[in-house]
Amino acid sequence: MNYLEKIFERMKRASATPVLGEIRDGKIISLTGAELLAMVEKARAFIVARGLRAGDRCALYAPNSMRWVALDLALMVQGVVVVPLDPRQVASEISAVVEDSSPSLIFCSEEGFGANLPSAPETIFFETIFAAPDAAPMPLAPRKDDEPATIVYTSGTSGEQKGVILTVGNITFMLECTNARLDILMGARTEPDRVFQYAPFCFGAARILLLTSLSRNSVLTLSTDLTKLSDELKLAEPNYFVNVPLFLERVRRRVEESIAKRGGFAARVFAGARRAYFGTGGFLDAIYWKIANAIVFPSIRKNVGPNVKALICGSAPLATETQRFFMMLGIPVLQVYGLTETTAICTMDDPRQVEPGWVGSAIAGVEMKVADDNEIVVRGPNIFAGYWRRPEASAKAMAGGWFHTGDQGEVNGNGNWRITGRLKNLLVLNSGHNVAPEPIEEKIASLLPEAQQVMLTGNQRNYLGALLTMPAANGTQRGRVQAALDSLNKDLPHYKQVRGFCVIEETFTTENGLLTTMGKMKRDTIATRFAKEIESVYQKRSA
Repeated sequence: MNYLEKIFERMKRASATPVLGEIRDGKIISLTGAELLAMVEKARAFIVARGLRAGDRCALYAPNSMRWVALDLALMVQGVVVVPLDPRQVASEISAVVEDSSPSLIFCSEEGFGANLPSAPETIFFETIFAAPDAAPMPLAPRKDDEPATIVYTSGTSGEQKGVILTVGNITFMLECTNARLDILMGARTEPDRVFQYAPFCFGAARILLLTSLSRNSVLTLSTDLTKLSDELKLAEPNYFVNVPLFLERVRRRVEESIAKRGGFAARVFAGARRAYFGTGGFLDAIYWKIANAIVFPSIRKNVGPNVKALICGSAPLATETQRFFMMLGIPVLQVYGLTETTAICTMDDPRQVEPGWVGSAIAGVEMKVADDNEIVVRGPNIFAGYWRRPEASAKAMAGGWFHTGDQGEVNGNGNWRITGRLKNLLVLNSGHNVAPEPIEEKIASLLPEAQQVMLTGNQRNYLGALLTMPAANGTQRGRVQAALDSLNKDLPHYKQVRGFCVIEETFTTENGLLTTMGKMKRDTIATRFAKEIESVYQKRSA
């Protein structure tokens, strides 16, 4: 059976029990399997009435919702290729995707996103579809593994967004892998998994979590207000949910700031427990560790989620110290590595053997190896069918029969992989030395917790510099930055030493166009926006 057949079969088995919900006004509104199927049939009836055929493309432009899920399933079951749009992108980026994918229709939520699109095809609001009377169930049409199911656009960190064609076979294979790994995490149980979702469905990993949840015994609760994630987490009480590093960094910073404000005995216990966990403490710290595990850590875990068995993290590099911080609290962080082109996943941490700083082993059935320039190349049933309308780019990406990820990495004796950099991000100094910025940026961030973001500069320069986003700069702060760089540089070869810096008060965010929705830095955009500040790093040094 393909993934759609499995989802429909599971919905029928769960006809009287909740399978999907969304949070509205502080309450969870749920759908049973039968209710979700009824919504899907309404959408299928609309699709048939509009004359949409298998192979046509339609876009979904809305925040996560139960209606989004129902329409997504209906379109895919009918063979219509779904193009999910990112509601948090600026209009020009959305328009570029619409122009490239040329959908027959755009389905929008009642917020009226479609009105923001110039020269868009016809837009249909969700209300038009789901206000209709119930429709009679239709049989599922057979779907071949090589048929396109969706076109998911890359985040465009290097400027160009490309449409990744994922097939029915890609998704069917991936759901088998994710279900197997979640079975290990959750163990034998009769109660459904409780899953929380805040990442937009327009991203590969978020979509795979959605479809995985619908295919297994679980209840998926959707966030509807990113400003209230803390409250929504307490309401959903999930066993696991997918995160981006940016979210985990914020949670860690909030915990550390809360402990620091309390001060006194609590702060001493927390600091001592940290030293004990990281192996730098003494006899008294061992006592603090026991106290923290009995009193401090349980209260923190309760705030993150009383039922959380693991936090799943992907989409961007996660600082090793942050992963170990949560593990110290007793909350495992399971890393996942992959790209949209690999149906979101290549590797997954095994819950039974997590190595901080590594992203797990290749999933069963997928081959990975290191090629030239330490680039990771992959092949297997998870590899996409090609880029939409880009045959040359598709051929280049699949040169030699392997998908070239553009990421650099290494694998250890346990079969676990570590991502060491990205080829497009390499900084080439005038000396000819190539420097991967990510490991150095992570080290600077660990030395300066108050720095919200760190980005190295130095392409075609004599040395490396750094941009740091921090609160208003002052002499003391600059002194701390310089002290951190001095500490860092003493252990680095000369060409990897960071010899200048600039503090920027403006944080990189999705809203100002400097981060992707999933928290990746748009390095080219940042370099252009802050060209004067970057130039000052080198002028000061040369002066």
